[in-house]
Amino acid sequence: MSYCAIAPGHPVHESYHATEYGFPSRDETVLFERLCLEIFQAGLSWEIVLKRRAGMREALAGFEVDRIAAFTEVDQARLLADPRIVRNRLKVAAIIENARRVQALRESHGGFASWLDAHHPREKPEWVKLFKRSFLFTGGEIVGEFLMSLDYLPGAHDPECPVFKKIAALPLRPGR
Repeated sequence: MSYCAIAPGHPVHESYHATEYGFPSRDETVLFERLCLEIFQAGLSWEIVLKRRAGMREALAGFEVDRIAAFTEVDQARLLADPRIVRNRLKVAAIIENARRVQALRESHGGFASWLDAHHPREKPEWVKLFKRSFLFTGGEIVGEFLMSLDYLPGAHDPECPVFKKIAALPLRPGR
């Protein structure tokens, strides 16, 4: 069953489906938050992640790259003790390191969005290889969902979904 079939009318999924999923963004904080959420989701349901999103946003400094990149071992221990987030040592460590890697993309490409644009278009397997070389904890499902959530890969919405048409009409879409 597709996300478009279950999200409308759902108390947790509806808003994300209708206003964020599949919508492009150039904002580094939005891009990084999406990557973090996908990492946190690995092995869990998307509903759990959406329910904990506000707490994760607060615990993770609003998903601001520079603030997370400056996290220390003390901060990591604080996060692992915080019940508002998905407390997985590997995921938390990956998110902190990935913030540092996004900072490095500013030097090499002018930022996360520019890095994505520089590699677009690609097929999913090529994206997965690139992400595995560039970031931690980025397997096929994480990369695919991250890219679909930002319109770099197709498939976020069914063609019959009203949101599909809304996104198709946007002027700022990757590669368009």
